[in-house]
Amino acid sequence: MARLRVVAICCSLFLQTNASVNEAAHAGVQAIVHAHRQEHAIRVGTSQSIGLRRQMYRSAELHRQKAGMKVVHKTAYYGQVEIGTPRQSFTVVFDTGSGNLMIPSTWCKSSACGSHRRYNRKASQTAEDIEADGSRTKPGAARDQITVTFGTGSISGVFVEDDVCIGNLCNRVHFVAATDETDDPFSSFKFDGVLGLALPPMAQGPEFSVMEHMVNNKALKQSLFSVFLSDSDMEGSEITFGDLKQEHMASEMFWQPVSKGTGYWQVEIADITLNNQRQSLCSHCQVAVDTGTSQLAGPTDVINELSRRLDVKPDCSNFKQLPDLGFVVGDKVLNLKPSDYVDKSAQGCEVALMPLDVPPPNGPLFIFGDPFLRKYYTAYDPANNRVGFAAARHEGVAEEESSTLLVSLNGPGAVRRAPPPAFLSQQRK
Repeated sequence: MARLRVVAICCSLFLQTNASVNEAAHAGVQAIVHAHRQEHAIRVGTSQSIGLRRQMYRSAELHRQKAGMKVVHKTAYYGQVEIGTPRQSFTVVFDTGSGNLMIPSTWCKSSACGSHRRYNRKASQTAEDIEADGSRTKPGAARDQITVTFGTGSISGVFVEDDVCIGNLCNRVHFVAATDETDDPFSSFKFDGVLGLALPPMAQGPEFSVMEHMVNNKALKQSLFSVFLSDSDMEGSEITFGDLKQEHMASEMFWQPVSKGTGYWQVEIADITLNNQRQSLCSHCQVAVDTGTSQLAGPTDVINELSRRLDVKPDCSNFKQLPDLGFVVGDKVLNLKPSDYVDKSAQGCEVALMPLDVPPPNGPLFIFGDPFLRKYYTAYDPANNRVGFAAARHEGVAEEESSTLLVSLNGPGAVRRAPPPAFLSQQRK
């Protein structure tokens, strides 16, 4: 869902709250007083894994090098959550690049909402209408409304509090019930909504952060979650709350501190490498690790220079000679193979790195989306404000092959500063 996710990053930058209500969409809706509330027991110290399904879809995007549109093949991973009493089931992208839970509601009459399951506020015995600050809505009063603008569309909605369950982990959460969604891009998706798992500063408020609730309630075995994304149909993908799974690791996990307080799970990049040779392209750059983006993205000037150095031939004639592309994070280099950073199809080959200029203070910023996350098992630890990386272990791929993607700056296979490799020297003549 790259356009959605790359923009979910933009969502947090352009989030707006208006004190007006679409009265036509909400006519006759009043706060309901409940005589009782069903409480959900949380098993303290547990972990919960949610299987993720994969959607492959095509999206038309403006070609970055010449006029016209091109078809981009994208992937989205999504799993199930339940909301309300009795529980209503929805599929969501578990998104480390945004902070709020957003679900279509029965107040939304657009065709995009109509193609998905919608949250029925009136059918839930535990629901409460709230405003942006968490206060209870006054009967008959105008509702606070939020509008989130994406690169190719937007969502508008109102605020609700209800029980939100991820497996057996249930919490009272504030979320956005969508009252309008544009057809593009939301009609293209099989999943219903987005569950933001960014750090609390990215959320509308503390009560909107699902992960913050689980950590504060001490519901988890470990106060973290981890993500494994499959790269084939031979195995499943999953997100695990409260634990790390050794069976998904082809190397030891190493940790890096979150480098800025923006709310993104972002760390510092010391440089970019080609075949483990430092290129002096990106000193002290930032990268957000983003489970909701299906592409790799970065600052336009860096992407353009990197594309020039890679020199991927449109006819794919040099595909087998292309180097590993690496990112220096801490004392490690996290490498990607040409198949991870090149869009290779019957139409030819092209570098699959999207220019994205996120303005300060959040940018300049790289985005590590699905191509990176299929190669690396990642963990997100809000209690210690850090991100973990391990080479991912995949069915049908030798563990040694996966583990060699992760190179140490010291010891065997150490990264070095040296003259550019031969293929770069030749292209500069």
